[in-house]
Amino acid sequence: MTDHATGPAAGETSTDRIHTRHAPERHRYEILDGERRIGLTQYRLPDDEHVDFVHTEIDEAYGGRGLAGRLISFALADVRERGKRIIPHCPFVAGWIDKHPEYEEITDRPDR
Repeated sequence: MTDHATGPAAGETSTDRIHTRHAPERHRYEILDGERRIGLTQYRLPDDEHVDFVHTEIDEAYGGRGLAGRLISFALADVRERGKRIIPHCPFVAGWIDKHPEYEEITDRPDR
């Protein structure tokens, strides 16, 4: 994967220095401040149809800014665009989907 830490490119969004990107070789989506990774959402690929989100974290110094939601919004939009389905094992991702029911149609809950 090409590292696009200096500005937005395909598969990336940007506002000032904060931007998101997909790092498929690491099985995660990342949010960065300039070149510094400040958060991520990790996933696994249990089959050809699903992206199973298992963990999300944001650097403590960046808490309370809505960056985790921004990261998840980017990640789930990418999953939808690729024609895949979501499994939200990560509690943050599950809660975010609860607040954004437009993603429910592509979500397979692990508890349902």
